Amino acid sequence: MAKNSAFKEFLLEAGDIARFTGRFFKECLKPRYEFAEFLKQCYFIGYKSLGLVGITAFIMGLVITMQSRPTLTEFGAEAWLPKMVSVSLIREIAPVITALICAGKIGSSMGAELGSMRVTEQIDAMEVSGTNPFKYLVVTRVFAAILMVPILGVLADAISLYGAYLGCNIHGVVSWQLFWNQVFETNTYSDIIPAVVKTFFFGWAIGIIGCYKGYNTSKGTEGVGRSANSAVVIASLLVFILDLIAVQIADVLGLT
Repeated sequence: MAKNSAFKEFLLEAGDIARFTGRFFKECLKPRYEFAEFLKQCYFIGYKSLGLVGITAFIMGLVITMQSRPTLTEFGAEAWLPKMVSVSLIREIAPVITALICAGKIGSSMGAELGSMRVTEQIDAMEVSGTNPFKYLVVTRVFAAILMVPILGVLADAISLYGAYLGCNIHGVVSWQLFWNQVFETNTYSDIIPAVVKTFFFGWAIGIIGCYKGYNTSKGTEGVGRSANSAVVIASLLVFILDLIAVQIADVLGLT
């Protein structure tokens, strides 16, 4: 009985998320468009997350390079280090890690902020006053996440590659020009474009889940914490699922 109950809960949750997503697509096509709120959310989602994403990307590039060097040296392939590390970072590691950071920071922020507005009846007050809270609060945040997560992902690529360059020069000497020549020689559009495209879907998933959890918060302040926590968990899981789907599609299209 417990298994059936959990499965039923899962199906109900999936149905509610699908209905919420359908309403998002419906509302985003209708005027009026809240450009001022959209730009405000771009600032909070993008600029306020840049420091954390940048530090993580730099350390990630540096550490992966240092960890990969001994294995390549053992096989006499140390010269391949910039090529191997750049492919790993651009194709997979930087976009996914950036999305996970955003899921933790942005998803929890959306869940907590909208959840607090729900339990304090601010959303109800907006509905009574004639404002469309869904368009003002949800659509703007989701679109901001769709736009800013790819930008953060591209910046994470660049910063992590700089960290990789420093990592290559800790136990050896690789000139700036040689390093970037190898990076651009190895990575083609078929590597970069799929990695960038999937970050748009990562941003969409993070925005939808964070807003859904916050917008449908109940049970007072306890529900706010639960919404923020579940938003991070579900958004992170969706990032991995979308990444798996993107890899399979790229493989079918011959882009891997």
